[in-house]
Amino acid sequence: MSTNLRNISIALSAAGLLALVACQSMEQGTGQKASASLESRSGSKAKGDVTFTWQGSDVLINGSFSGLKPNSEQGFHVHEKGDCSAPDATSAGGHFNPETKSHGMPNSGMNHAGDLPNIKSDANGNATYTAKLHGFAVNTGPSGILGRSVVVHRDPDDYKSQPAGNSGPRIACGLIK
Repeated sequence: MSTNLRNISIALSAAGLLALVACQSMEQGTGQKASASLESRSGSKAKGDVTFTWQGSDVLINGSFSGLKPNSEQGFHVHEKGDCSAPDATSAGGHFNPETKSHGMPNSGMNHAGDLPNIKSDANGNATYTAKLHGFAVNTGPSGILGRSVVVHRDPDDYKSQPAGNSGPRIACGLIK
């Protein structure tokens, strides 16, 4: 075998090995679940329940909410700390962002792991919620959401204002467990 062919063969073998290692290191789940019960904050009446189910490289999020502003959108995010003790939920810290990305549109690849689609309420201030996202895991690892909090904001997330989408006060907060 010529030197050039041997170098090409070695390079292809190395590339294949790197691809295999990269695939094996990607976190995937097989049905692990977590949930959060959100309690009112900042003088609101908002509350809700959310479940997170890990499905391969995605997480399915389902929720139900009440006490929201009727016919409106509210920002919704996973926050870095599992602490909802402050009356305004600031104890939850900023958006969960293990890869130190800018705030942005969920699932765009250019967003915080904790950036979720807005909640849309009906005429009675109730909402059901479903989203399938990637970029985080249902575990306690570096990209895991267990032990963190999930927060509903008063206003819609605009998905562009830094660092948090200009979504206003935190009106409900719950620990993900």
